[in-house]
Amino acid sequence: MSTTALRTSRKTIRAIGFYLLLAAMLVPFLFVFWYMITTSLKSPQDLSASTFQWTFTPTLDNYTAVLQQTDFLQFAANSMIVGLGSVAIALLLGLPAAYAIARYRAPKLALVILSSRITPGITFLIPLFIIFSGLDWIDTYQALIIAHLLITLPMVTWLMIGFFEELPQELIDSARVDGASAIRTFLQVILPVTRGGIAAAAILAFIFSWNHFMFSVVLAGRNTRTLPVAVFEFMSYGQINWGAIAAAATVMTIPVVILALFAQRHIVQGLAGGAVKG
Repeated sequence: MSTTALRTSRKTIRAIGFYLLLAAMLVPFLFVFWYMITTSLKSPQDLSASTFQWTFTPTLDNYTAVLQQTDFLQFAANSMIVGLGSVAIALLLGLPAAYAIARYRAPKLALVILSSRITPGITFLIPLFIIFSGLDWIDTYQALIIAHLLITLPMVTWLMIGFFEELPQELIDSARVDGASAIRTFLQVILPVTRGGIAAAAILAFIFSWNHFMFSVVLAGRNTRTLPVAVFEFMSYGQINWGAIAAAATVMTIPVVILALFAQRHIVQGLAGGAVKG
């Protein structure tokens, strides 16, 4: 076999191996997603059958129940307000913090930020509930936004540390030579250069906030409950409406999937550019 043929054969084997590995990673996710959608389109009779119904007559009754029996649209609006609010504050606080940590090499502070991200949320839940109860902030947007900062702020800060560390020192020195202050350098030089990483951090933080459940159950009331609670509405002591739960979960997932598809270029560029390093 010639050298060219051998190289071609190796490339083919590598390509086949890559796609097989990719399929092995995607199949479990796609199966769960397919199962959720098909469950949302089944009638109660199909769901209660003794065997799994591979063929069935699709129905939209579960989606109708979700929209009519709960304040689903209000929950979605609440999730949007809380998600955008917490991400905006996380960017306002997290970007300067990440830049300072990267610029002045403060790994211990970075570790503290990471520890706050990996600490179970329930650890903060009781103190937050006591504090917000004293302030009469239960069932308010500000309470949920502050609580969700425990999710979004560490994520934005940690992702951006590695990205800022990848910036060439010459870029900062050049701004200094031109007479720019530290704040002006950060706002007019650093942030525009790192917009891909900022977009990736913001999108990922928003997705995590959108999907978060625990804080809303405890800190929110009827007026401020977020979208994941809509799924919980169909679970009771005596019955679980699996069709409605699947429909609510599908509707809740679709905006996140659409956002990820439209923003995938920013996410890939941001993460590949150093956002997960550090």
